[in-house]
Amino acid sequence: MREPSTPGTEIVLLGTAGGPRVRASRAGIASAVVLGGAVYLVDFGYGACRQVKLAGLDLSRLRAGFVTHLHSDHIADLANLLLFGWYQNLENLARPARLLGPGSRGGLPTAAADLGPREVACPDDPTPGFAATVRHLHQAFATDINDRMRDNGRSHPDRLLAAADIELPAGVPFDPATAPAPPMEPFRVYEDELVRVTAILVHHAPMTPAYAFRFDTAEGSVVFSGDTGPCDNVVTLATGADVLVHEAIDEQWVQRAYRGETARERAMVAHHATAHTPIREAGLIAQKAGVGTLVLSHLVPAELDRPRWHEAADAFDGRLIVGEDLIRIPLRR
Repeated sequence: MREPSTPGTEIVLLGTAGGPRVRASRAGIASAVVLGGAVYLVDFGYGACRQVKLAGLDLSRLRAGFVTHLHSDHIADLANLLLFGWYQNLENLARPARLLGPGSRGGLPTAAADLGPREVACPDDPTPGFAATVRHLHQAFATDINDRMRDNGRSHPDRLLAAADIELPAGVPFDPATAPAPPMEPFRVYEDELVRVTAILVHHAPMTPAYAFRFDTAEGSVVFSGDTGPCDNVVTLATGADVLVHEAIDEQWVQRAYRGETARERAMVAHHATAHTPIREAGLIAQKAGVGTLVLSHLVPAELDRPRWHEAADAFDGRLIVGEDLIRIPLRR
């Protein structure tokens, strides 16, 4: 039985912008669940560590971090957590914080139609999983890390952050090319006395595996969709949850931004059409799951002259919140 959390149980939207772009008005995608002072992070988009500071969160209370998938806009600030966390109270952790993310895809995806042959970056290891990505960060910044340990007396990063790949349960018919998000049951990836975290595969092909996460606490439950096209697995995971934090994309903006006149533009249109969720569809997913509150985040585009985000309410009877950086949403039944 999990211990009841103290007052202050809340969701903090650290950054709400989607996509690999630097925005003036929003930080990259990152969220926090705060339970009685304990901190759990979901994704590490650009600026996440600064947003943690601005939100007043204490990294000495970090229990775990979860990465939905390995696109750069979800992991760009992992390096800053590693390199600046020493000086932002990570040294005072009671035990290493666990960091969990997807394993390797297992092979390169096929290039999008019309793009032709593509070069391969890092052919010896072109699709490292999450744990390997963290090791590669250690290697890339080894000069700094070794200097800080020897000159500043800092701890080895492994003593502060324990990175591991999420392992799919046996029998899940996952295939990165043909079945990136097969029907399945949620499975546990983390549990302590305050929270149980479960995961499920979602459809963000060709970036696979990609996960959504559910946090069940004594105060309530919240689901983070990660990046996904409309996906029944999100409904499965979110059924009965109090809050669903779901990505949303303005499909009209996609058509204006990428007119389909070049192979690259056609590839971008196809990606956004299949790997992300239109505004109204996000509301429909929340309605099917029966959640109380839908929070739109990972907004694409992050800046709109005439935002359409409220249209999610056309298909959803509950409370709708359009995400903004650093807003706090109480989690209570």
